[in-house]
Amino acid sequence: MRIPTLWGGHALTRSRRYATAASRVPQTIIEKVVQRYAVDLPPGKAVKAGDYVMIRPEHVMTHDNTGPVISKFKSIGATRVHNPKQLVFTLDHDVQNKTPKNLSKYASIEAFARQHGIDFYPAGRGIGHQVLVEEGYAFPNTLTVASDSHSNMYGGVGAVGTPIVRTDAAALWATGKTWWQVPRMIKVELKGKLAPGVTGKDVIVALCGYFNKDEVLNGAIEFAGDGISALSVDERLTIANMTTEWGALAGVFPVDDVTLDWYERALRRLDLRTFSTPALSASIPPPPEHPRINRTRLDALRANILRSDPDVTYSSHLVLDLSTLVPHVSGPNSVKVSNPLPVLESKRIPIQKAYLLSCTNARASDIAAAASVIKGHKVAPGVEFYVAAASSEVQQDAEKRGDWEALVAAGAKPLPAGCGPCIGLGVGLLQEGETGISATNRNYKGRMGHPAAQAYLASPAVVAASAIKGYIASPDSLNPASLPPAGAPKFSIVTPAQDSATPSPTPAAEEPVLPGFPATFAGPLLFAPQDNLNTDALYPGKYTYQDDITLARQAEVVMENYDPSFAALVASIRKQQAAAPVPGEGVKQGVVLVSGYNFGTGSSREQAATALKAAGVPLVVAGSFGDIFKRNAINNGLVCVECPELVADLTREYAKDGKRGAGGTDGELTVNRGHSVDVKVVEGRVEVRWPSGETRTYTVGRIGASVQELWICGGLEGYVLKQIKQAGDA
Repeated sequence: MRIPTLWGGHALTRSRRYATAASRVPQTIIEKVVQRYAVDLPPGKAVKAGDYVMIRPEHVMTHDNTGPVISKFKSIGATRVHNPKQLVFTLDHDVQNKTPKNLSKYASIEAFARQHGIDFYPAGRGIGHQVLVEEGYAFPNTLTVASDSHSNMYGGVGAVGTPIVRTDAAALWATGKTWWQVPRMIKVELKGKLAPGVTGKDVIVALCGYFNKDEVLNGAIEFAGDGISALSVDERLTIANMTTEWGALAGVFPVDDVTLDWYERALRRLDLRTFSTPALSASIPPPPEHPRINRTRLDALRANILRSDPDVTYSSHLVLDLSTLVPHVSGPNSVKVSNPLPVLESKRIPIQKAYLLSCTNARASDIAAAASVIKGHKVAPGVEFYVAAASSEVQQDAEKRGDWEALVAAGAKPLPAGCGPCIGLGVGLLQEGETGISATNRNYKGRMGHPAAQAYLASPAVVAASAIKGYIASPDSLNPASLPPAGAPKFSIVTPAQDSATPSPTPAAEEPVLPGFPATFAGPLLFAPQDNLNTDALYPGKYTYQDDITLARQAEVVMENYDPSFAALVASIRKQQAAAPVPGEGVKQGVVLVSGYNFGTGSSREQAATALKAAGVPLVVAGSFGDIFKRNAINNGLVCVECPELVADLTREYAKDGKRGAGGTDGELTVNRGHSVDVKVVEGRVEVRWPSGETRTYTVGRIGASVQELWICGGLEGYVLKQIKQAGDA
């Protein structure tokens, strides 16, 4: 891996691909947008998938995690924000928490914003992603990033939104730019038209459930097809939002008449932000233009809408026929499991909680859909139905239309505009043994409450219908005769992606070992036989916004939602290592964790990486990694190595029934059978000593000099500090 880093005036690497100015290189919409925001490119360079580029995004958003980013910003020696207008602060995650500690944290974030002239949206204004769309920070054909995994949502309005992590945010504050590897490009074609009662939520639930073999993992999705024109902007936002759960780093819809009409309506709404009456409007000056959503900007967009070149190529082309889709429900406890609603409804699965909230499905149209179902009914006995608007503006719209009152009158419990139960914070969480159905985006085990609860995802109308019937059910208004046959929709892969289980390529070039970087990582091997081991499993959400939590405490709770005994097991091994002779020079001792594919999928919380490192796991081996976890790992000095062959061998011998997902052969969640391993990351070799005495050797990719240097510096934070000091001494 190579990261071209220019903060200190020089690049860590010169190994980059170039295009000559004379050649025309076909590009996708996404590549064209990134081209606009890439900096320090050589003349004639055309940005393509696979390139590492420095980007200066239009905006960077942080939310409740702004506090830790402030600490990182100060710790790297920065005293001035490079471009205050690039930054946006939105407080949205823990808004129910009125303790003095949290209120003090929020006040300190606001004070920092005022001190540096940064746009600030307080608790109660709404979820950051919704605010960025409403206020034009996410705008068609622009690049906006956020320290949150659901920044993919901006693709619903034709923006390229992609997640960064806290350390990246601090670097952006200080320098205005950060590194990014342009993902592989994937075309997702939506054909046909949805039947009445089928929604955008059903589309993305189906995509996650039927293309569930990492087809889009770490890719950038461009949506296309004749089915798009019938999807509203709200539906597009929902679909783009959950491309995160699907495994992608971006999900972008084209800018079309639906998009432009949506912005025309937004302009008309802004014209009403005045106390003047129509009779007086001609005699007084017009209200000032909105700084981001205004006629000038919209006209400029109309005149230069970006399109993918007709001869561009994609790494994969997936197709879903919308006309064959019925309402779907995701789960339990996995977005990769998708069930046709008619099939699930026949099982009459009882629920105790229902949720209409989050940045995925709590816009005005979602609340209206739920209200139309619930009018004339009451929430079923024994069911708690929680509602929260995506923003204060959304709630005002719902109140004006009477939809909010209809939900509350039926027995729904209102919560403030914010994330709340979706992230596992505040009231209304799932308790042990309970089942809930939610219009949110993520139903990982333990995310919305107790790990022994069951969570399903569905559209707002299905959530409301389930709340009044007491079991997972369809709305009475849903006419089975208007739906296609109940079952899987028609879907296909026109161009398959490269098989993720193919052997790792043999490294082509030698990599030097930088002074201070260990040539070998060594220690006992622990195996977690699980694919899609997500960030909620690695580090529970309930700890994420405890900003004063120590690394020692992180180590105590690591993997708590996956295997509560994991932290104690690692601690006992580390204690034994501490009493053993010191290893030779160039050897980093610790516990090596091996797991399956898409390791670290989920949110942008960097503690998923730092908690493992703090526990004594300096290196993780997996079949593949979620890109945002890998980014967090690189930025915090946790080494990641992909080795599908080792994962396959361990699965075959130690996973229950030879398959990942049900623990080890003895029922254990973490397999500890006495293996030891030497990972020679610079040589590209893994040597595993099996309990039988056999040693097996595996070839893996080498760790390049740029990642080594980040590790030596203790991560990106230390590296930026080093560069700032060097620049000051120059």
